[in-house]
Amino acid sequence: MKIKYSENRTQRIFQWKKAVRHSAVTFSFLGAATLICFGLQRFEIEGSQVGTHVPLLYVLAVLLISRYTEGYLYGIVASMISVVAVNYAFTYPYFAFNFTITGYPITFIVLLAVALFVSTLTTQIKEKELIRLEAEKEKMRGNLLRAVSHDIRTPLTSILGSASGMIDNYDSLEKSQKIELLEDIREEAQWLIRIVENLLSVTRINGERARISTTEEVVEEIISGAVVKFEKRFPEAEIRIDMPQDMLLVAMDGILIEQVLVNLFENAILHGKTTKNITVRVWEEKNRVYFAVEDDGEGIKENILPILFDGQLQSGQYDEYDTKRNMGIGLSVCMSIVKAHKGMMKAENRKEGGARFYFWIPAESAGEYGNQG
Repeated sequence: MKIKYSENRTQRIFQWKKAVRHSAVTFSFLGAATLICFGLQRFEIEGSQVGTHVPLLYVLAVLLISRYTEGYLYGIVASMISVVAVNYAFTYPYFAFNFTITGYPITFIVLLAVALFVSTLTTQIKEKELIRLEAEKEKMRGNLLRAVSHDIRTPLTSILGSASGMIDNYDSLEKSQKIELLEDIREEAQWLIRIVENLLSVTRINGERARISTTEEVVEEIISGAVVKFEKRFPEAEIRIDMPQDMLLVAMDGILIEQVLVNLFENAILHGKTTKNITVRVWEEKNRVYFAVEDDGEGIKENILPILFDGQLQSGQYDEYDTKRNMGIGLSVCMSIVKAHKGMMKAENRKEGGARFYFWIPAESAGEYGNQG
C-alpha cells in the first residue's frame, strides 16, 4: 500500500510540474506577443482599426503554444485569450470591448481553428513517436533476451559438462586434466559474471526515457578503474593511455562509462584474435569529450559494421572461429549507456590494421538527463 501511495504521489507531482511548465509556456508566448503588439501600437493612426500585424502575431503565438504543449486545452485557452486581447487592447477604442467590429467572429474562428489543428497534429505526431519508441524498445528487449539466452546457455552447458566429468571420473583423471577442467569452469563462470554485469548496467538506466543521474568525474580515474578491472582477467594485455595532461572533469555515471570501456577492452582481445596492444585515447572537441579504444587485431568484417550495436549479432557472425563468445549484447549495452548520456558510439577499421571503437558524451555540467530516443 505504501508503494502504491508513493507511486500515485509521484505521478501527481509529475502531472503538476507538467501543468506548471505548459502554463508557463502558454503565458510566455502570449506575453511576448502582447509586448510586441504594444511596441508596434504606437505606429497606428488614432481612430483606425487595428493593423493586420496584431492578429497575425497572436496566431503565431497560438501556433507555438499548441506546438510546445500537450493536448488541446492550452491552445484553446490561448486562442480565447488572444481574441479578447485583440478586441480589448488593440482595437479602437482601446481598452474597451467592442463586439460589433466587422470580421471579429472570423478572427475568433481562425484563432480557434489554428489551435485545434496544430494541437491535433502535434498530438498525433507525439503519439506516433511514442509508438515508434515502444516498438524499438520491444525490439531491443527481444534482441537482448535472445542474446542473453544463448550466452547464458552455452557457458552453463560447459560448466555442467566439466563438473560432471570431474565427478564421474575423478579417480581416473590426472591432475593436469582436473586443473584443465577447473580452468574451463572458471573461464565460463567469469563469462557469466560479465553477462550479469552488462545486464546490471542496463538496469541502472532507469525508466523508459533512459534517464541517469550524473556527477562530475575525473576521466583519468574512470579509465584507470576500467584498466585495472580488465587486467585482472587479461594480465598479459598491453594498454596504452593517451589523454590530455590537464585534469578533465566530465558529468557522467562513472560506473556505466567504466563498464563501456571494459566491454570494449574485452571485445578487442576476444574478437581481435591477434590483438596484442590496446590504446585508449581521450580528447575534448566542440563541447564533447571523445573516448576511443584502438587495437592492432584483425579488425571487423565490413558487413557487420551496420548492425554491430543493435544486439542482432548471432554466434559466429562476428567471429566465425568463436561460436560461443557473442559480443552483440555487450556492444548493444555500450550503445544504450552512451545514448543515455546523450552521446553516440561508432566503430570502424583502422588503416593501420585493427579496429577502432569511439564514443563521445557532452562536456556539460552534472545533473539528470537522458536520451529521448
